[in-house]
Amino acid sequence: MKKSKVSLAALVIALMLPILAQSQDSNFGNWLIYIGNKKLDQKWDIHTEVQYRNYNAIGDLEQLLIRTGLGYSFNESKNNLLLGYGYILSENYIGISDEKVSVNEHRIFQQFTSKQVIGGVKLNHRYRFEQRFVENDFKMRLRYFLGLNIPINKTEKGDYKYYVSAYNEIFLHTKSSVFDRNRVYAGIGYTINANIRIEAGYMNQFFESSSRDQLNIISFIRF
Repeated sequence: MKKSKVSLAALVIALMLPILAQSQDSNFGNWLIYIGNKKLDQKWDIHTEVQYRNYNAIGDLEQLLIRTGLGYSFNESKNNLLLGYGYILSENYIGISDEKVSVNEHRIFQQFTSKQVIGGVKLNHRYRFEQRFVENDFKMRLRYFLGLNIPINKTEKGDYKYYVSAYNEIFLHTKSSVFDRNRVYAGIGYTINANIRIEAGYMNQFFESSSRDQLNIISFIRF
């Protein structure tokens, strides 16, 4: 089992290297992320999420994102359907100047997530369809997320406190110029208890002709 985990981790890193190499000329930013889920019963839950994104280490707001939604789990909680709403405030620089313009977006989205375990490695698939109301414009977008969680450092109780996390997410428009962006992430996480874990890692986000780097600090809470 250990050999399969190492091989899978090596494969993920090898696949990521060509993409990460594109980030050499990009700017470095910081994302602080909170993700929470409140169980209503065995099937229903409420999703909450806040992301505070900065162009630089901190203090130069790029985007504030707030999401919430109602989810329904089935197949022993391995699958989840969610209907959600998001509000996004973006602070975009005008050209190469130091001036910014604020852009407000309201977003409705539907998503399906599916979880798998292969040789102790946890896989998470997420399919999301977004309807975006950006100021006076309307857009739609498709997203596919593939995440891996590889546990390490087994304790005497048989559980794992530390884990390696990696994901790739691609964004596609429904109209011309289909490709929007792609995100690649790798990090390490720590499980505090059954309901709380924290994670820190590096993410590269690249577009058609540019790329950006982020340091992500994430908290996951179930209550």
